[in-house]
Amino acid sequence: MNNHEIDYELHGDDMQFVEVELDPEETVIAEAGGLMMMDEDIQMETIFGDGSDNSGDGLMGKLFGAGKRVLSGESLFMTTFTNTGRGKKHVSFASPYPGKIMAMDLSEMNGKIICQKEAFLAAAKGVSVGVEFQKKLGTGFFGGEGFIMQKVEGDGIAFVHAGGTIHKKELEPGQTLRVDTGCLVAMTGDVHYDVEFVGGIRTALFGGEGVFFATLRGPGSVWVQSLPFSRLASRVFAAAPQGEGEQKGEGSIANNLFHNFFGGDRR
Repeated sequence: MNNHEIDYELHGDDMQFVEVELDPEETVIAEAGGLMMMDEDIQMETIFGDGSDNSGDGLMGKLFGAGKRVLSGESLFMTTFTNTGRGKKHVSFASPYPGKIMAMDLSEMNGKIICQKEAFLAAAKGVSVGVEFQKKLGTGFFGGEGFIMQKVEGDGIAFVHAGGTIHKKELEPGQTLRVDTGCLVAMTGDVHYDVEFVGGIRTALFGGEGVFFATLRGPGSVWVQSLPFSRLASRVFAAAPQGEGEQKGEGSIANNLFHNFFGGDRR
């Protein structure tokens, strides 16, 4: 066992957080901004990369590993939380938006999972967080989360969060599942992944489902989310009042139409 063995408990339903129990000298790593609360004697430290030994030896190996994290949209740095006291201590991490947190035991998944960008929340120290490259370049340019996804490797516990409800699908050898690229949360390393174009220009322009979707071929496990954050954010932005109407509290359709057509406010 190369990773620290941590205990944990999930709290809540749709606004979850995970409480990690650390024995003396045990450490958990997390993305910046994920901390919710922690006991005394928990020491925080900002580190370069993910703190694992999988990025090579020396400075160049660490630079290469950190550079891959930048490509996946993450920071060069991560934060470690170590129990420096004598008894058991607790540190908690919360999801950045409504959804679920999954505890993924990498030792039961052949030591590797692939997840979308920003899905990783925290993990036992020793877990490596990098990027997974797809061979087809077009997947990266058009597939959203397709070309560059996070790769989480090791034999410890990793915590992944997603929006809405999470559903797990078990794919048989050769079985194919098509998923909206934003709804894909994670998959085991043996799942073949690609992005396909939705045929028909009318489907692309008026179908409302985008022009690309992910095709996943088994065997392996796939996790999908019902409410990607990008979809939630777009709905909130579209419903928000704009311009002068927002400042004056005039959010009605009639006021907006009057302002747009006649260039003034209704009196």
